[in-house]
Amino acid sequence: MTLYIDSLEACVDHILDTVAGDVVLGIPLGVGKPNPLVNALYRRIKGNPVRRLRIVTALSLERPVGHSELEKNFLEPLVERVFEDYPDLDYVKDSRAGKLPPNIEVREFFMKTGDYLGNETAQMHYISTNYTFVARDMAVQGMNVIAQAVASKDDTKGLRLSLSSNPDVSHEVVDILRASGKPIMAIGVVNHKMPFMPNGAEVEPDFFDVVVTDPAATHAVFAPPNGKVTVADYAIGLHASSLVVDGGTLQIGIGSLGDAIGQALIVRDRNNAEYRRILEDLCTDGIGGRDTSRFEQGLYGCSEMFVNAFLKLIEAGIIRREVYDDAVLQQLVNEGKAAGHAVTPELLQGLVDAGRLRSPLSQADLAFLQRFGILRPEVELHGDKLVLGDKRCSAELLDDDALQYVGANMLGTRLTGGYHMTGGFFLGPRDFYERLRSMPEHELAKIDMTRIGFINQLYGDDALKRAQRTKARFINTTMIVTLLGAAASDALENGQVVSGVGGQYNFVAMSHALPDARLLMMLRATHDNKDGLKSSIVWNYGHVTIPRHLRDIVITEYGVADLRGQSDSDVVKRLIQVADSRFQGELIKQAKAHGKLESDYELPERYRHNTPQALAEKLKPWMQAKLLPDFPFGTDLTEDEIHMVKAMKKMKHASHHPTELLSMVIKSLWEGKEAPPAYLERLGLAEARGFKEVFMRRLFANNL
Repeated sequence: MTLYIDSLEACVDHILDTVAGDVVLGIPLGVGKPNPLVNALYRRIKGNPVRRLRIVTALSLERPVGHSELEKNFLEPLVERVFEDYPDLDYVKDSRAGKLPPNIEVREFFMKTGDYLGNETAQMHYISTNYTFVARDMAVQGMNVIAQAVASKDDTKGLRLSLSSNPDVSHEVVDILRASGKPIMAIGVVNHKMPFMPNGAEVEPDFFDVVVTDPAATHAVFAPPNGKVTVADYAIGLHASSLVVDGGTLQIGIGSLGDAIGQALIVRDRNNAEYRRILEDLCTDGIGGRDTSRFEQGLYGCSEMFVNAFLKLIEAGIIRREVYDDAVLQQLVNEGKAAGHAVTPELLQGLVDAGRLRSPLSQADLAFLQRFGILRPEVELHGDKLVLGDKRCSAELLDDDALQYVGANMLGTRLTGGYHMTGGFFLGPRDFYERLRSMPEHELAKIDMTRIGFINQLYGDDALKRAQRTKARFINTTMIVTLLGAAASDALENGQVVSGVGGQYNFVAMSHALPDARLLMMLRATHDNKDGLKSSIVWNYGHVTIPRHLRDIVITEYGVADLRGQSDSDVVKRLIQVADSRFQGELIKQAKAHGKLESDYELPERYRHNTPQALAEKLKPWMQAKLLPDFPFGTDLTEDEIHMVKAMKKMKHASHHPTELLSMVIKSLWEGKEAPPAYLERLGLAEARGFKEVFMRRLFANNL
């Protein structure tokens, strides 16, 4: 029997009274964490050294915090407005400060990008694993409690619960532990602001041992604002979008690159002539072999992360190719037996010929046919007869007369029960969640949040997945690519973890296992930090996430390098062609020194102009025309905040580059510009006292 508890503290009491010894708590990735319950348990055990707590999770989200006084002053009103009453996790605060108590440890399998570099405790307790192995590896930790934020509805059916953003691993964890006979307490904590997602996310209340209904558990869902899409982002997104095939399958990730791909696909569909002109400007070797047509069939979204760009593609009518969770039916749809998803006699005949239906039909067969709208819902099975009002015929569909009668009198009109988006978890800005909360039920029904094991791999239901994921394009991001095609996406050369493997390896493996799929690995050609500007394409790297034998397509802002099936020499050449021209000479030298390039090789002239300036000139007209806006899907920042952010980013960048900083300082002091009073008030510089504040005021004003 499910226990309903109306108090967070009472739930903590129940956990501590029920679990003997150490509490090993599993909580979902991202926004599915029940923060108020986790904090209550954390504080209780933190104050009682006799008990121990281990938290196993990933992507622990925190309201943005500025590192300087300027950033803190700027962020405070923005964070209060955008993140509202989202409660930070106490263990995150303590972990960042190096103050986790000795009786509590946190083990994460995916970290917020770059946030824990240099944090010894976090680095030592990181778990490196593929996303499809997460449930298994959480169980290995000895997990005895799993807690999750859930959405709820109370209607004529009684209380309904949804795992909302995170059905990704909860099902798997509970199944594994219960099947093994190991004790596991499953806790659902109702957060009324979580969008109620149907289909694979909906669970019966008895899935949980405990359901917490305390109003204190309801709070705003973590909502990072959309980031600015840069020139480089758009160039990469445009190249990637031209490799997406109409009628195919799409996987993308979060952030400005995901937004760039989404906007590029929308421009391709709505402004096709302009789209082709943009690509002609961008593509050094022309647009032959690129897919540039409008989307007549549409795409199916299948991605571990359901992000805002997917929602915008749904609203634009691009994500609309529906799939069905029956392998035989899906294959018949692929073969054109249900053109436009219309129910036809040919479709029914195909199901009979494939042996998908018994003869005569059983009640299970009837339920299957009605579930997908193939037979009208009013059709009944009376013994060995199909009955629709005053119409009746044999349920023996191997009989041609009966099959023809059913085809003429009992078929539905359009297939039902299809999905055009399958996701494992979601994360997005405020309007993303609001759209999901307000979306009409018939539209929401087309989105299936489900297990990560279904999305990220082909094993299990292989035939169904292969039939659904036609012409798939798995679009991933990496940090470094070696000249031989290996990719480093999760950690630095010294082993410091930046984020995690997540599902990247899974999607890479699928791209090679599906006959018409491709992997598109994106990266910005350079990266800039305190060590200066560096090429993201390098000869060698001390750590890789994806080995070179799984190389496929690499995309930078300067073009597309198709590496599949190519020799090492050709791989090297193609990657150098899309590298930043400031580093091409050194890359050629290194490749020759290691015997991977002919000694007399020279880079063709047309590839020697890969510079940010040249790229900006190519895209400038289209950005000014608002086809490629800075924030294609809107932003929570005001116009004033956008201006202020630009200035502060310039200052921060210069702080890592002494020559640039010196030039900026001289110019600021010489020109003596002043910022608007409201900006200075926001940053705490309205009443500048002392040289430092006067100096910062001048520096900020000059960078506006």
